[in-house]
Amino acid sequence: MSKLPPKPFNWPLVIFGIVLVLTIICLVYLQLPFGELLRSGGNITEYLSRYTRPDFSEFSQYLWLMVVTVIIAFWGTVLALILSFFLAPIAAKNLSPHPLIYRIAREILNFCRAMPDLVLALVFVAALGLGPLPGLLALGIHTTGFLSKFLAESMERVDKGVYEGVTATGTNTLQLIMYAAWPSILQEAIGYTLYIFDRNVRMATVLGLVGAGGIGVELNTNLRFFNYEKAATLMLIILLTIITIDYLSTWLRKQVL
Repeated sequence: MSKLPPKPFNWPLVIFGIVLVLTIICLVYLQLPFGELLRSGGNITEYLSRYTRPDFSEFSQYLWLMVVTVIIAFWGTVLALILSFFLAPIAAKNLSPHPLIYRIAREILNFCRAMPDLVLALVFVAALGLGPLPGLLALGIHTTGFLSKFLAESMERVDKGVYEGVTATGTNTLQLIMYAAWPSILQEAIGYTLYIFDRNVRMATVLGLVGAGGIGVELNTNLRFFNYEKAATLMLIILLTIITIDYLSTWLRKQVL
């Protein structure tokens, strides 16, 4: 009679146990006051009730500030797309003209992603003053790191036969990028760009809190002076705008992809 094979080791259970132990250690170390959160339920409810009476007396002005915020997000996305147009091909391993150039491009993208929008906005506000320009530059530089990485990896996934076919015609690297790489990932590039714009609209609102223009500046001012009714109106406009853009982005993706 042949010997039965050993029982397989239950790795999922072990991994779950390790994650559970690490989670408990983190909760103990961080000393998260969940009990205090439960005890403060009444205070939280009372505070949130202050936003239940929106003040629409300056609605047209707030709406214009929201338009400015969307414009900041739009041009930040355009800046990211322009920079990505040049950075993505040299950050793709199969298209970069030299390993050193590839590594430098990758580190530039790492830097852009590592620098948060808020930090970049604070730097540009200190250098350029208050207004939309610091927000635009902060969004553009930060999202260049993401968009370029997405596009570079898409170019690396293009079938080798496409590149070999174009190279066989005697093209140089620049022509290979323009006639093979970009046309092959055009739909993905559109999808990624729409995603970045959708994300930038949200972040443009937050950047206004540090003086980078748009509706966030007004929201920050009203919150500081405890004008909860006006702050509620601003939050409502932001919410409706984000929902609208989300639906428009979904519709546009269906049309072009």
